[in-house]
Amino acid sequence: MVRIVLGVIAGFFAWVIVWFGSEKILSAIWPEFGTHQRAFEAAITNGGQFTADTTLLLTHIVLGSIVSVMSGFLAALIAGGNQRAPLVLGFLLLAFGVLKAVMSWPYVPIWYHVIFTALLLPMTILGGKLITTT
Repeated sequence: MVRIVLGVIAGFFAWVIVWFGSEKILSAIWPEFGTHQRAFEAAITNGGQFTADTTLLLTHIVLGSIVSVMSGFLAALIAGGNQRAPLVLGFLLLAFGVLKAVMSWPYVPIWYHVIFTALLLPMTILGGKLITTT
């Protein structure tokens, strides 16, 4: 049980660190991505206008999927291959994904909210399943 809890905690922190780290790296090497991120953050903070770019939203979906697989793998690895850790982590990420969708609802299209949030749980579980196949 302790390993499952540690796996979930480690997976969650890994997801957050890799997500924000990836955003910073993408912002540094792809200026348009950084400009888009800053405009989004300003709109959320100040309630201003924001127009989402489809390419950059798709980049977020791919990035979120990759990070979710990695965090699910880490959670299962720490939990000794126990599949409950990535499942619980997936639900935790889903809860935070819904929270993020609520906060950013007026700024990005509905399709983005649905796809990004819907992929969090299955991608995390997929990452956990990779531990049993390696």
